[in-house]
Amino acid sequence: MTGWVRVVGLGPGDEALVTPEVRATVDAATDIVGYIPYVRRIAPRDGLTLHESDNRVELDRAAHALEMAAAGRRVVVVSSGDPGVFAMASALFEALEKGPEDWLAIDIRVLPGITAMLAAAARLGAPLGHDFCAINLSDNLKPWSLIEKRLRLAGEAGFAMAFYNPRSASRPHQFATALDILREACGPETLIS
Repeated sequence: MTGWVRVVGLGPGDEALVTPEVRATVDAATDIVGYIPYVRRIAPRDGLTLHESDNRVELDRAAHALEMAAAGRRVVVVSSGDPGVFAMASALFEALEKGPEDWLAIDIRVLPGITAMLAAAARLGAPLGHDFCAINLSDNLKPWSLIEKRLRLAGEAGFAMAFYNPRSASRPHQFATALDILREACGPETLIS
């Protein structure tokens, strides 16, 4: 059996927003790898092994997927939304770069998904119909000072913005701080909510 890895996006949570390509790929998989709540969106079945892991072990998860594919397994790495937007595609390629040379022969594909940003924008109308940016407010992988700088510059440039990871138990204040930064950068005539 020839192994492969597919990094897929399960969309923003509504099963109707999972693409047919992603559904077919999940159906062909021998293994599903991902963050616990995303893996639990996949129905168990005979011949499928589910591999759940914590959210802070992306590189370990990616390496595990590549190891299984190198052994001939058909592995799907699941993300919510789109796997290339603050998700597992970059982690998989980072693990590939650090891994053994034989991993370079693995058939790897990234399958798109619908992001929460796009689903929310569609529901609201067209707030992302012109220039926009997506900013991750998590400072797990970059310093908060860099996030603040990006917020100020995007605000000054007049971008519509979508925020990812606006708050968590360990970061309850950052979304309110981000809004304060934008109010200062954009001025009183700009809607900030």
